[in-house]
Amino acid sequence: MTTHPITLKQIAEATDAKLTGGENVLVTDVSHDSRKAGPGVLFVAIRGALLDAHRFIPQVMVAGAVGVISEQDRPRDFQGAWLQVENVRRAMAHSAAEVHHHPSRALELVGVTGTNGKTTTAYLIASIPEAAGEPVAMTGTVEYRIGKERRTAERTTPEATDMHRLLRQAVVLGCRTAVMECSSQAMDFHRCDALEYAVAVFSNLTRDHLDYHVTMGNYWYAKRRLFDGRLGGKPKTSVINVDNHYGVELADDLEREGLRVIRYALKVGADVTARNPEFSLDGMRFDLHTPSGDREFVSPLVGAPHVYNTLAAVASGLALEYDLDVITGALAQCTGAPGRFERVAHSGDFAVVVDYAHSDDALLNVLKTAREVTKGRIITVFGCGGDRDSSKRAPMGEAAGSLSDVVILTSDNPRTEDPQQILADAELGIQKTGKPYRKIADRREAIYASIAQARSQDMVLIAGKGHEDYQIIGREVFHFDDKEVAREALSQK
Repeated sequence: MTTHPITLKQIAEATDAKLTGGENVLVTDVSHDSRKAGPGVLFVAIRGALLDAHRFIPQVMVAGAVGVISEQDRPRDFQGAWLQVENVRRAMAHSAAEVHHHPSRALELVGVTGTNGKTTTAYLIASIPEAAGEPVAMTGTVEYRIGKERRTAERTTPEATDMHRLLRQAVVLGCRTAVMECSSQAMDFHRCDALEYAVAVFSNLTRDHLDYHVTMGNYWYAKRRLFDGRLGGKPKTSVINVDNHYGVELADDLEREGLRVIRYALKVGADVTARNPEFSLDGMRFDLHTPSGDREFVSPLVGAPHVYNTLAAVASGLALEYDLDVITGALAQCTGAPGRFERVAHSGDFAVVVDYAHSDDALLNVLKTAREVTKGRIITVFGCGGDRDSSKRAPMGEAAGSLSDVVILTSDNPRTEDPQQILADAELGIQKTGKPYRKIADRREAIYASIAQARSQDMVLIAGKGHEDYQIIGREVFHFDDKEVAREALSQK
């Protein structure tokens, strides 16, 4: 496809903007980042809670920006083109889609949402086109990928300007499929607007992010955006976990509208199901049942949560019209996302596992998996994030105590909160279980202490940070990698 530059007039029409000046000026890109604004770039001025980007308008215009999108009136002394809009974030998405010629229309775009499992599910789905010999694009919590190019993710769901640009690059590279994690906050901020989804996946909904959403009702309302048309259109196929009661509600609503739904489940009847699952530290096996046939399935992933992630990927692959043998062959080889029930290799006779679980439901699920594959004790190291939803701290403590033999409560990313207060909040939940525990605010010391007491056939579970290689204390970011620290502690045991 040969693309041509878009004019400011076309962007004004696409965003319902009031345009002053420069109707025929050509736009080659859209950016919310003043550092990336230059010749041909339309700058989006967003007034955030901590920073008002309007302060950078003089410098972006000097750098050559072609104009500004803003919710504010055009300043009297402003000389360039000004597009005034009602909602600047929505306009940012639609202007980026227009400038990059709606790249999602040239792709099979898969959006994955839910509280838990998004990242692993995205990795699994992306492995399917790769197994078919196709380049694939993927964005998520860990990394952004276009074909063989990989870079560390800045956020789970990129800003709309970055997302549309990345998808256009994927089209140019020859990708047929792109997979993205769609967080609830990202959808609230219109980062997923003006994208056309071939497949939308709903994994589950449990308590999280209530510091932002306040209520579960608000949280659910945000998640439903991916399916109900508020992003601009409805997905061609919705893949939904109907073992989750929110999923049942969603599937029923979509089917009543005559939309295509593929249901997956472990506990109830569904289109894609698994029977007779078996788990070990080396992986899992189960009997896979699909509309395209049945298979005996083996995977290096461990635990019931990964069965759900696999079923979601199988259903997505079928929705994308891949052959079932290509799908199962890809998933049988895929090791999933880093930091998700990831073993730290060592020569000892006990296991050390790092996992990203950072909510009570996720922690409970990973502990259930740990309990299924551990003959000895489970020693759990975990903490809770500072400046985040404090209501989940005691439930996380209770989850940790309920299935662990020993708990070491430590810091996660305390940010600007007092680490000892965070520990005290979580401690209330642990105390309900009556399990032995220690409070060690220093995460390195906590990991060392857990490994020092591990015995034959035990498991040390280090939860909360997974793939992350940093810790935020105050407003400073320090290098910290749970796997690295665990290996250091193991070398000294």
